[in-house]
Amino acid sequence: MAPITRFGGNHRMSNVVRHGGTLYLAGQVAEKVDVGIAEQTREVLSKVERILREHGSGKQHILFCQIFLSDMRLFKGMNEVWDQWVVQGHAPARATVQASLASPEKLIEVCVTAALAAD
Repeated sequence: MAPITRFGGNHRMSNVVRHGGTLYLAGQVAEKVDVGIAEQTREVLSKVERILREHGSGKQHILFCQIFLSDMRLFKGMNEVWDQWVVQGHAPARATVQASLASPEKLIEVCVTAALAAD
């Protein structure tokens, strides 16, 4: 069995888990919450991209993405940013749902599963 390596986090959760050739990222949320869905989405996707790069992957290697929105009325605005960000021809499987997030001012949370880049 491939080893499981955990990065960052605390006693409750890891920020990133690597198992074999797969990375599992904890949910990413925006730090800047006094902005709308477009800006929060840009910030969150930028964080996802940075974390993937730091761990030997990239957005073109995302296998599955779960997007949690505080209100489905934000779906169109989020998708406008997503469509510019996602690598053409490499769109992952994706699910988007409405959820009560941990902080009411946070509009979006994104969880990603990605493959490591080939050496």
